[in-house]
Amino acid sequence: MNKKKISENLLKLRLKNKKTQKEVADAIGVAVSTYGMYEIGKRIPNDENKRKIASFFGTTVQAIFFN
Repeated sequence: MNKKKISENLLKLRLKNKKTQKEVADAIGVAVSTYGMYEIGKRIPNDENKRKIASFFGTTVQAIFFN
C-alpha cells in the first residue's frame, strides 16, 4: 500500500462528494483527527474502517486502497 496514493484517493473522494472531514469521520465512527491523519498519509485505516469508508463513498476497498 502506498500511503501517499491512499491519502490522495481519500481527499479526492471527499472533495468530489462535497463532504467535510467531520461528516466522513462521523459516518465511519472515528475522530476527525484520525480521519485527517488518513488523508495526510500519517495513518492507514484498519480493515473495518476501510470497508466503512468504501461503503460511505459507494466504491470498493480495492479502488481506494489498492489501485
